Amino acid sequence: MATGIPHSNPSKNGLKNSSKLSFRLEYEGKVCTEDIFQTPPANLHCVASVEKQPKSYLVYGENLRVLRTLLDYPNIVGKVGLIYIDPPYATGFGFESRNQTHAYNDLIDGADYLEFIRQRLILLREILANHGSIYVHLDEKMAFPVKILMDEIFGAKNFRNWITRKKCNPKNFTRKQYGNISDYILFYTKSDDYVWNQPFESWTDAKAKKEYQYIEEETGRHYKKVPVHAPGERKGATGQPWRGMFPPPGKHWQYPPEVLDEMDKRGEIYWSPTGNPRRKIYLDNSKGIAVQDIWLEFKDAHNQNIKITGYPTEKNPDLIKRIILASSNPGDLILDAFLGSGTTVAVAEELERQWIGIDNSLLAIKTTIHRLVQGTEAMGDFVKDNGNQPKQQPLINTNRVLRRGLDLYLEMASDLEEVPETLIEDWDKQLNFQANLW
Repeated sequence: MATGIPHSNPSKNGLKNSSKLSFRLEYEGKVCTEDIFQTPPANLHCVASVEKQPKSYLVYGENLRVLRTLLDYPNIVGKVGLIYIDPPYATGFGFESRNQTHAYNDLIDGADYLEFIRQRLILLREILANHGSIYVHLDEKMAFPVKILMDEIFGAKNFRNWITRKKCNPKNFTRKQYGNISDYILFYTKSDDYVWNQPFESWTDAKAKKEYQYIEEETGRHYKKVPVHAPGERKGATGQPWRGMFPPPGKHWQYPPEVLDEMDKRGEIYWSPTGNPRRKIYLDNSKGIAVQDIWLEFKDAHNQNIKITGYPTEKNPDLIKRIILASSNPGDLILDAFLGSGTTVAVAEELERQWIGIDNSLLAIKTTIHRLVQGTEAMGDFVKDNGNQPKQQPLINTNRVLRRGLDLYLEMASDLEEVPETLIEDWDKQLNFQANLW
């Protein structure tokens, strides 16, 4: 990525929706949008590459400057189909990996934190495709003010869901309050025309028997009964009598009479002893239970018996998989500007998406390279068995890892470390290992 004179401009309606809000979030240090777009671009250099097409990009650099740089590239700006970010939570702590290696500091708080997030969200909105979605993962401390910021930036009408996730098992709190076992994901889109692949959960036997409580004698199929009418009066065919019956007052038939006749011939209409028609909905035609906005099954990696990298705050890969499958299609470009352990890009690679991963933590970049090639380790405080540690388990099928190209970019900046030779050595070591697997 060569950096030249910026030629991109913020979209004319970039923050247009904010004027429709009846309130705004004001705080000390909130800069104007124009100044954010004047952020100096990152001085990026490609230092390693897997020469295949299409490509993904792993970037070691300060994400605000890197995002500003991406605005100069027509193959990226306005082309990213999905953004997932898990930014710092304003905890005031520093974080280390399982082997006590420094990972990152989470020391920004208050107004400084809000402006930190806001500036990045404004650039992310420009990078996002018109059909794209963004998911922002936060906890209870900052989710509420960030929600107001996202209403300003993306438009309140483009807010889709406030998702509550169970992050851990119940705790025995000694404080006088309820246990805190949840965090939140804010789901926004850039427009009304966005990618959406409705996710479903599988039926359990108990839920299926409760919902589909009837059994058809002739076929043994489970079914439930639903009305064949819907609210609202109609003057067309669906408002006319069928089999000598009008729809109930204030309602209309869901289907024209001729369609209802066809359904009846197929045995899909149940007639009560009093002659009331109901439609049969069969269990075996159901895709499952539509996913709602409370997610209980995606506890953090270190709270479950799943493979991990050892990076702090690592998210459950199945959580990221649900988001990617719901809000993108194969071949789409996925971006994570707070890469951390690399879960987002690892799952994107598995699901055959292109991706951009950005982080200013050297450990995060090293962890991601290692993860893409060698996978993750067993979780838990294990006891040595004859002196052997548990073997590494690839998160992704190694025959598919990096089947597409991958470029590693480093930012040359005074406030980042110099080009870390150990990172290049890690890259060469990992890719040589991977080459032996191909």
